[in-house]
Amino acid sequence: MSDAMADTAKQGDTVRVHYTGTLTSGEQFDSSREREPIEFTLGEGQLIAGFETAVQGMSEGERKTVTVPSTEAYGAHDPQLLQEVPKERLPQDLDLQVGMVVQAADPTGRTMRLSVQEIGDETVTFDANHPLAGKDLVFDIELVELKAA
Repeated sequence: MSDAMADTAKQGDTVRVHYTGTLTSGEQFDSSREREPIEFTLGEGQLIAGFETAVQGMSEGERKTVTVPSTEAYGAHDPQLLQEVPKERLPQDLDLQVGMVVQAADPTGRTMRLSVQEIGDETVTFDANHPLAGKDLVFDIELVELKAA
C-alpha cells in the first residue's frame, strides 16, 4: 500500500464525492450519482457541517452512510419564519398552490425562497425555512478523489 492510498481527508483538502441524500423515511431528496461528483474544500463551510464532518477521515474510494442530525444540517424548523400575507398584497395573476415554491425579495433586496404552506380565504401562509429544516438527513457518501492540501 502506497502512502497516497493511506491518506485521509482533512481540513484544507479538496475532495470530490458522490452522494445520495435521503430522509430517515427513505425518501430521496438529492443525488450526484446521475451527474459529476461534487467538489469542495473541507473547512470552507461550502456544505452543511454534518456532511463535511462525515467526509473527514475518509480515504479515496471509501464509501459510508451517515445520519446527519438537523442541528448539523439545516437547523430546526423556526415557526417565526412562517408569515401570513393578506391576498390583496400579492400579485393578482399569481396562481398559488400549497407546496409551491416562490421567490420574493426580503427588505434588504436579497432573494429568498418561500414555500406556500396554507391558502386561506383572506391570507396565504408562506414558510421561509429551508425545505429540509428540522429533518435528520441520511447520506450515502463515496470519496471519489482526494487532493491533499
